[in-house]
Amino acid sequence: MPQIHPMAVVETGAQLADDVTVGPFAYIGSKVVLGPGCVVHHRASIHGNTVAGKDNHFFPGCVIGGIPQDLKYRGGDCRVIIGDNNRFRELVTVNMGTEDGGGVTEIGNGNLLMANVHVAHDCFVRDCCIFANNVMLAGHIEVEDGAVLSGAVAVTHFVSIGQYSFIGGVAVVVHDVPPFLTVDGRPASVRGLNRVGLKRRGYDEKQIEPIKEAYRLLYRKETPFAAGAAELEKLYPGNPEINTMLTFIRRAAEGKFGRYRESLRGKTPWNHP
Repeated sequence: MPQIHPMAVVETGAQLADDVTVGPFAYIGSKVVLGPGCVVHHRASIHGNTVAGKDNHFFPGCVIGGIPQDLKYRGGDCRVIIGDNNRFRELVTVNMGTEDGGGVTEIGNGNLLMANVHVAHDCFVRDCCIFANNVMLAGHIEVEDGAVLSGAVAVTHFVSIGQYSFIGGVAVVVHDVPPFLTVDGRPASVRGLNRVGLKRRGYDEKQIEPIKEAYRLLYRKETPFAAGAAELEKLYPGNPEINTMLTFIRRAAEGKFGRYRESLRGKTPWNHP
């Protein structure tokens, strides 16, 4: 049976795996589903139609599945879906989706959300991302695998953040962030190659070299994007990282204000990657 502290509140209907632990003064709503190994620390709060997989830790004061801070929300039974092995540190907030945004906020696997992080409605956070303290995600944002957001980063709505990218502290992100690169500033712009992050993710020099050349051609030389992209495709035909970068950058150019997801407004389901 779940280990539920007598001073916790677990509403009737909540589904908790047999080894879930719930601390004092925690709250779990009637539609919440928690998988094996989940730990809800004291004063954590999980609301709404929230489903979490295994081995997730919800630290004191976090609020998961709260209603969106969006005036267009009409009280629908929207959701939060959480994968496995995530850490929601103190005072993290993750809001459920909205009716107009597809109805779901999704957190993947192996993510670390440090203290005071906010993930707004209809966001999609993939796997193995790190959000340092006070990161703020507005609505409808997608964060791809392995992205690292430093402290107090603010990301405007509809932005896409590419895989294995790095965003410097206190940056203000208003455009899509290309994969494998580092951005910084207010507003944030590309500053270099995320070499350290790539090595930590297991990339070797042979894999990194084409990405380095892509950064040089696309961001360091005064070469039109089309010409730089053509040269990269000629130099590295079929290279998966080059294909990923070029596809991502081309998509961003399709969207309003350099944000691909802006182009999906009004489509059904418009916000799903």
